[in-house]
Amino acid sequence: MSYQIVDLEHWDRKEFYEHFINEVVCTFSATVSLDITNLKGCRLYPAMLWLLTKAVNQMVQFRTAHTDEGVVIYDDMHPAYTIFNREHQNFSGIWTAFDEDYETFLRAYESDTETYASSVHFAPKPNRPANTFDVSMIPWFTFTSFNLNIFGDGRYLLPIFTMGKWVEQNGRRMLPLAIQVHHAVCDGYHVGQFVECLQTMIDRFGGNKEMFSTRKDNPRK
Repeated sequence: MSYQIVDLEHWDRKEFYEHFINEVVCTFSATVSLDITNLKGCRLYPAMLWLLTKAVNQMVQFRTAHTDEGVVIYDDMHPAYTIFNREHQNFSGIWTAFDEDYETFLRAYESDTETYASSVHFAPKPNRPANTFDVSMIPWFTFTSFNLNIFGDGRYLLPIFTMGKWVEQNGRRMLPLAIQVHHAVCDGYHVGQFVECLQTMIDRFGGNKEMFSTRKDNPRK
């Protein structure tokens, strides 16, 4: 894990950061509808985890975190995500190392989900890296708005993503995605850039069917 420490005094976001971290502590969320038609036939959850991570790694605003050393920007990020235990009706949070090659990532994802599928613990996989961001999926219902209420010291800067159940609209598959960010490091403009980047990746990647497994989605997701 590598990162660069932000020099606050010479940071072009210094005033905005200090305002939203000290004076008006502020996070915000936006729910968007992604067109995932091109992912039809793919395993949706691992595909979206890979695509989200790839998009996050394109955006410095989504890789900025507060640490004991100060504000840092991680060189890259990895997804931490939830899996569902049907028998006990509880979820566990695990993580998988990101890889630029989707097939490599998919194999690691499959290994992790198989290993921890029956876990009844909150975080069964040890040694979660600091450069991870949270993703969850609620496949039982769709939504047009979703908001997380994060308490604490108000210094959690990394993004959080929540996906819902996809629906068909006018022959297209639409997936709700809630994006939670901290205003100290991210504005609406940056969220807009992220969504545009992610949708473009879905559109382009969806055509490369050889890069995806055609097996059905794991019912734990």
